[in-house]
Amino acid sequence: MLDTTVGSSPARRPRKSLGQHFLTDTRIANRIVAAADPSPADTIVEIGPGSGILTRRLVQVAGQVVAVELDPALAARLSERIGNPDNLKVLPADGRTVEISALFDDGGPYKLVANLPYYAASPIVRRFLEAALHPTLLVVMVQREVAAAMCAPPGSMTLLSVATQFYAVPSVVTQVPARSFRPPPKVASTVVKLVMRDKPPADVDDTSEFFSLVRAGFAAPRKQLRNSLVQGSGCPAEIVSPVLEAAGIDGQRRPATLTIPEWAALNTGWPQNTPRHRDLRPTAGSDGRRHHRTR
Repeated sequence: MLDTTVGSSPARRPRKSLGQHFLTDTRIANRIVAAADPSPADTIVEIGPGSGILTRRLVQVAGQVVAVELDPALAARLSERIGNPDNLKVLPADGRTVEISALFDDGGPYKLVANLPYYAASPIVRRFLEAALHPTLLVVMVQREVAAAMCAPPGSMTLLSVATQFYAVPSVVTQVPARSFRPPPKVASTVVKLVMRDKPPADVDDTSEFFSLVRAGFAAPRKQLRNSLVQGSGCPAEIVSPVLEAAGIDGQRRPATLTIPEWAALNTGWPQNTPRHRDLRPTAGSDGRRHHRTR
């Protein structure tokens, strides 16, 4: 059940500074690979291969595997650890910033598999979901609470739910206990499969404006939607209430209850030249001119 040595290569101590928790449970590794359903025609991008427990399985069934590893010591030894397969390319890089187009020779379709450090999981998933050159599917290990938010239905949705489900259809592959890692993390994990949509579940002309409004709507998620939008957008109720009424949405609902098409209807009905989030409203600069804050 442990996957800590390969040949004469000794197990490496995880680096706490990088949030490393090496997966050692081969049963979980097999479920992750099965969820990706790799074939000889597939290119797989693996973020955070670590000691190679997933990489070893992926190179046996995929046409090409591109492993992106932040830790240079792990990256340098990865290929040797798993027998120097011809179909493995290792890049010492950060999955949060690596140039996606540079991962491939032909820019063709690919799948993403990742056992992600908790601190980097959401930024990496969001980056690949939103990329022009996005994967056809993602199989990622994330903190259990993050997985629950990704997969949440209307009634329990969060900003992360909308941001995930706008681009992909999520499903839970398996739960992963802390004992499946070395060292065991203090939280439980979940493997999530995200199948990219052919098109979003609602028509949105400008995704930046759309997500600015959704972020405003979740500014106070426990409040009624009208009050949360007022707080998040910085607009008075005299502006917010007519938009809600025109979209046919009860302002007394909670933000978590809205579907993505309902958020899109609010975005479509939002008055032109009116900022959708208070951080985008003009503020006075030190030079007396008006500036826009963009977080």
